[in-house]
Amino acid sequence: MSKKLGIFAALAAAVALSLTGCSSSDSASTESASCERADLQTVTEGKLTIATGEPAYYPWVIDDKPESGEGFEGAVAYAVATQLGFDAADVTWVRTTFDSAVTPGEKNFDFNLQQFSITEERKAAVDFSSPYYTAPQAIVSFKGSKIEGATTIEALKSAKLGAAVGTTSLDAIETQIGSTPQVFNDNAAAVSALINKQIDGLVVDLPTAFYLSGVEVPNGLIVGQLPSTGTGDSFGLLMTKGSPITGCVSAAVDAITADGTLAAITDQWLASGAGAPVLKP
Repeated sequence: MSKKLGIFAALAAAVALSLTGCSSSDSASTESASCERADLQTVTEGKLTIATGEPAYYPWVIDDKPESGEGFEGAVAYAVATQLGFDAADVTWVRTTFDSAVTPGEKNFDFNLQQFSITEERKAAVDFSSPYYTAPQAIVSFKGSKIEGATTIEALKSAKLGAAVGTTSLDAIETQIGSTPQVFNDNAAAVSALINKQIDGLVVDLPTAFYLSGVEVPNGLIVGQLPSTGTGDSFGLLMTKGSPITGCVSAAVDAITADGTLAAITDQWLASGAGAPVLKP
């Protein structure tokens, strides 16, 4: 499977189809008598049914095989399943489109993960878990640029960095990197400037960076990502509105966040292992 096609689909799901917004889990279904596996009201008794896209792409799922647990969301899914008391053999995967998942109605899955941004509009139709990922800012460049191979934020201070007006990326250049940005009317203009080497790097959110470096920018690369500030587009596990297991799924996400499991998965699949290391000060 082409990594470039994977990045494009990831962008389509995470950026083009999503509304910006950052929120905690839906509170309508957070109460549950018990989160013991035997007490969980799942779609199929004794099984945990998890949904993803068709196909599912890099770096979220590797080789369109979520059952392997390879890729960021594949690994997150199994970590949550384990926390809920399910063995890998008791997990069943189904496929859905992005649009069908976010519409109201009963679902054929217990939870779904396809880079669904948590927004108030969507929370009116579906439930979300606590966030399992908040997209940090990253720097896209090209082979041979003056910032290729940079490992620190300090090394970026003298670079000519650009971002679209009105974005958190623009703020990140000023506040996290501490330099004066080149400001563009939109991302298209900024990408054009990068392709024409009028700037050394473009700052965007990480899902967009995977797409741009793999598809839009010739010889593109991700220099690195900025340390997360806890703000940005947040992804949640999606469930049927009023699902009896929303609270338990959120508790599972919170648990793998607290014990460091989620951080390790993120580093493996969306940072060092994915060619997007976190830049040091």
